[in-house]
Amino acid sequence: MNKLDRYIFFRILTITVFMLVVLICIFILIDFSENSDDFADQGAALAEIWNRYYLNYIPEMTRLVMPVAVFVACLYLTGQMSERVEIIALKASGVSLYRLLIPYIFIGIFLAGITSYLDAYIIPESNAERIEFENEYLSRSGDRIDRGGIFRQDSDSTIININFYDANADVGYRVYLMEFQGEEITRIVQSNRMMWIDSTSQWITDRATIRTFGDNNSIQEVETERERFDINILPRDITRRTSDIYQLTYPDALQYIESIERIGAGGIDLPKVQLYGRMAYPISIITVCLIGFALAAERRKGGKGFYLATGLGVSFIYLAMMKVIEPFGAAGTISPLFAAIFPHAFFLSVGIFLLLFTKK
Repeated sequence: MNKLDRYIFFRILTITVFMLVVLICIFILIDFSENSDDFADQGAALAEIWNRYYLNYIPEMTRLVMPVAVFVACLYLTGQMSERVEIIALKASGVSLYRLLIPYIFIGIFLAGITSYLDAYIIPESNAERIEFENEYLSRSGDRIDRGGIFRQDSDSTIININFYDANADVGYRVYLMEFQGEEITRIVQSNRMMWIDSTSQWITDRATIRTFGDNNSIQEVETERERFDINILPRDITRRTSDIYQLTYPDALQYIESIERIGAGGIDLPKVQLYGRMAYPISIITVCLIGFALAAERRKGGKGFYLATGLGVSFIYLAMMKVIEPFGAAGTISPLFAAIFPHAFFLSVGIFLLLFTKK
C-alpha cells in the first residue's frame, strides 16, 4: 500500500467508527424510549438493563448498521476528494479510476471479514443473553414456532407426538411414541409427561404405559412410574423459536438445521434463509464500498447533503429489499439461498454498472 492507499483506508475506517458510534447511540436512545415503561413495570434495574441488554445488543447493532456506516464513509470521503478536485488531479497524474478503487475494495473486504467472524462466533453468545433478558422483562415470547400438537420423527421407524410442551420447564404433556416395522405398529409408549434432565441430558417419562405388539395379535402391556425415555431428540428440537438461528454459531446453526431435517419438523425454510442471510450479509459491505465510490467519484450538485441523503436512501432500499424477499424464502416460494443472495447480487450489479459509466 502506498501513501494514498493508507490515507483512504484509515480515513474510511475512522469515519466508519464515528458513524457506528453515532448510529448505535441513536439506536439505544430510541430503543430505551420505547421500552422504558416495560423495564419499569417489570422491575428491571438500570445496571441490569445496561449490562444484560444493551451491552449484549451492541454487537448485533454493530453488525446491522456496519454497511450504512461504511457507505456513508465512502460517500463522504470520495465526495470530499471530488469537491477538492483531488480525483481529477490523480487522474491527470496517471492514476486510473480502477486503481483508485483498490483501497475501497480492500477496506470493504477487511470490514466484511471482521463482521463475518463476529457474526459466526461472537455475536450469537451476546444475542442469547439479550434474548433471555427480553423474554424475562419485555414479554417477547411470541416467536415460538411450536406450542402444541407437535410431531417429530425420531428415526425412520419412530414417530413421537407431544400434545403440549412447556418450554420454560422442558416438560412435554400427553406424549405418544409409535414404532413401526413396515406398515405394522410394533410398540406404543404413552406417557402423561416427559421431562428433560439437564444433569444427565436425558428424557424421563412419568407414569408411562408401554404396549408391545407381537405375532398372532399378542399384546404385552407394561406400566412404569419413572423411566428413561430413549429418544434422539433434544429440547431445542421441540421448542423452536424464530430467534434460534441468531443465537447459534455457524457450525451449531448448520447442525441445528440438519437436526430439524432429520426429525421431520416443518418450517425448515425459515432457519435456512436466516442462516444464509447471516452468511451473505457481510457481502453488503463490499457492495456499498463499490456503489459509494462510483456515486461520489464525480462532482455533483448538493455537496455533502447529496452524499448523506443518497447514502441513507440507498441503504434503506437495500435493507428493505432484504426484508421484503426474506418471507418468500421462509415460505418456500423461492429458494432460501436465492432469497439470501439476490439483494446483494442485485446491488453489486448496480455498483458495477455505475462504475462503468463513471467518467474515467
